[in-house]
Amino acid sequence: MSRIIAGLAGGHALASVPGSGTRPTTDRVKEALFSRLEAMDVLTGARVLDLYAGSGALGLESLSRGASSAELVEADAKAAAICQRNAELLNCLAGPGAARVNRAKVEQFLQRSAGPWDLVFLDPPYPLEESGLSSVLETLAPRLAAGAVVVVERSVRSPEPDWPAGLASFSHRSYGETRLWFAEPAVAEGASVND
Repeated sequence: MSRIIAGLAGGHALASVPGSGTRPTTDRVKEALFSRLEAMDVLTGARVLDLYAGSGALGLESLSRGASSAELVEADAKAAAICQRNAELLNCLAGPGAARVNRAKVEQFLQRSAGPWDLVFLDPPYPLEESGLSSVLETLAPRLAAGAVVVVERSVRSPEPDWPAGLASFSHRSYGETRLWFAEPAVAEGASVND
């Protein structure tokens, strides 16, 4: 069973998504990830986007730790229903509408959403081909706030994502079978961050 690790809802259990199509982030990986994000000071007041949200654990952990809002995007009906149940817990604690669940395909959601996002989690199912992930990253890049952080969770056997021109990888970490890739908006040569 997954849980919120720390913050406003720390210790609360989250309903898990049943079935083999999902791959929940382990508490060990979540603890390491959020320790790093807190050290980078990107959580407080952040507008969070959790793509391929599953149970919503990453977006909801962000809210519990001080993010201002979290959009949770999940296409599967059963997973989206579980995600909604979990979001209701955070909305009771963090305020109505802090967590919003969108039952939609990631590509469709991004096409109709302008952002800007300060923190984005992508935890796509392993079967997603690298070209599909690249397409999502390319659509996401212009929707990021200056100083945003993008975290992509993949198998250690998956190659590094093919970063589009608008994103630059700055780190990666491995935890058992899981690898986390970190990226930020890329600044074009000769341009300032405010362009």
